[in-house]
Amino acid sequence: MLKVNNLVKDYVIDSDTIRVLNGVSFNIKEGEILGIIGRSGGGKSTILKVLRGIEPFNEGSFELDGFTIKPDATPEDIRKLRKLTAIHLQRNFGLWPGATYENVLRRLYAEKLGYEVLPDKDAPYYDELYEKSIEYLKLVNLDKKAEHFSSVLSGGEKQRLLIARQLAANPHLLLLDEPATMTCPATKQGVFDTIKNVNEKLKLKTLVVSHLPEVHSYLAHRVLWLENGQIIEEGAPADVLKKFLKKMKPAIPMPELKSDKTVIKVSNISKRYWLIRQGEVLDLENINLDFKQGEIAALIGPSGAGKTTLLHAMDGLTYPDEGEIEFLVDNDWVEMSTYSPKRMEVRRMTSIMYQEFALSPHSTIKQQLAYKLGVKGQNVIEESRKRAKELGISDKDLDELYKMTDMPEENSKETLAKMGYTPAILGVLFPSYPLTEVLNYAKPVFEAVNLPLSVLDAKPYQISGGENVRAALALALASKPSILLLDEPFGDLDPITLRDVANSLKNINRTFNTTIIFISHHVDFIREVAQRAILIDKGHIVIDGEPGKVCDDFIKASNAKYLDKCLEDYSK
Repeated sequence: MLKVNNLVKDYVIDSDTIRVLNGVSFNIKEGEILGIIGRSGGGKSTILKVLRGIEPFNEGSFELDGFTIKPDATPEDIRKLRKLTAIHLQRNFGLWPGATYENVLRRLYAEKLGYEVLPDKDAPYYDELYEKSIEYLKLVNLDKKAEHFSSVLSGGEKQRLLIARQLAANPHLLLLDEPATMTCPATKQGVFDTIKNVNEKLKLKTLVVSHLPEVHSYLAHRVLWLENGQIIEEGAPADVLKKFLKKMKPAIPMPELKSDKTVIKVSNISKRYWLIRQGEVLDLENINLDFKQGEIAALIGPSGAGKTTLLHAMDGLTYPDEGEIEFLVDNDWVEMSTYSPKRMEVRRMTSIMYQEFALSPHSTIKQQLAYKLGVKGQNVIEESRKRAKELGISDKDLDELYKMTDMPEENSKETLAKMGYTPAILGVLFPSYPLTEVLNYAKPVFEAVNLPLSVLDAKPYQISGGENVRAALALALASKPSILLLDEPFGDLDPITLRDVANSLKNINRTFNTTIIFISHHVDFIREVAQRAILIDKGHIVIDGEPGKVCDDFIKASNAKYLDKCLEDYSK
């Protein structure tokens, strides 16, 4: 049994002490799956890290099958704890290259050596380890892909392989942090069925952290609700989840489409990606779509279907092999894959948020807003052209440099280097807006996303997870873009925070008539926010229509049994 007694955990950030766990106590019995749900930033992941020995703690203790850990645990205690536990952290795809079975075999061999290497095939114990690795792959339904390279497995298969590697360490406690996060329903279903199968066959104590009610409803025998570092409810999943979701604000009405004017045309778009030796892995073929001014449209589909490729082609971050994407600018159509002086204007009036968006941890929201206004401000194109001319930079290079401001820094460095520039050139061409004038731009946007203006003077770690997301959304909206592109930036949010974001997006659309095109695997969110949904599978449009109908068809095609209950069902 696992017995957790009055755990207390503090983080010290700059000069601030933040208590993330405050007297947490619970037990897990043999063969039990215990779920922990709660708001983003409530301490759920911290519990897993403490139980794994990744994070120290300040007070309390926990006991795992007779072995006790206290705050003064020695390095030897931590090593023993890590032998008794296995953890799968969210967004972790740390796999070895080579065959699928070799990833498990390495973990098995590490039990003998203490570190992961492949034994020689003529070693006396090789055959035994190979057979064991296949048995673990059978547990996660991957034995038929034992010889496949791990690099070409799907996202869900990689998740299941990671679980097989954890099981190969023969843990007493399996810790799962948002299993299958940011994946499509079909992928999630495969991972969840694997967890249930492992639990039934091995009777392994399992702790699952997730902000999604449907995960706990499908997997957990019992659920804890963690709020501000304290357990405030414990019991049967249905009972706890209903109480948790009562904290959701009501959904505001859907805005009406105000115009029939087409502002984006996607015509016969094709894009192919290849992997050497593996053949074609993505084929986006003959996509045709129009988007109206002020429309809220969702792109939905399985992982790897081509949704992100299409969205990035629309913003000119990647170029299609064939076809055209055109934006209406001052009654002229501007095509994104070929250079024209007006392409910078399309980029100026478009904002994009990525899956992996991140606010700068060392700058206040006001400072980050000033930078964003400098990049997307009303007169930025004219002023940057003057600076570029003084520096001897051509209009065509300036257009390419402006594209870099929409890309994550790590993605733009290589392109900048090839052009002969460092990232500093972006600050020269597109300097930050004066801090004294930021407030005028912030007021209407902060009101639309329901953020107090006091957030302007805070750094990201000083505000909640939900406020971080809405602050990032405010940054994207500060320059009042005509078009907002969202590449699944809200997948890590709890449903209470997600309702706040959904209401914010509808307020933004109603206030500014912003055209919003977003990618999501979250069917409840799509039903609530979108006026139109487009299902893409294997590079083709399968259905384009009313969001409820499109989502129902998607769930059915995914065979996603864990989605049998939606948010509305918990309120009955």
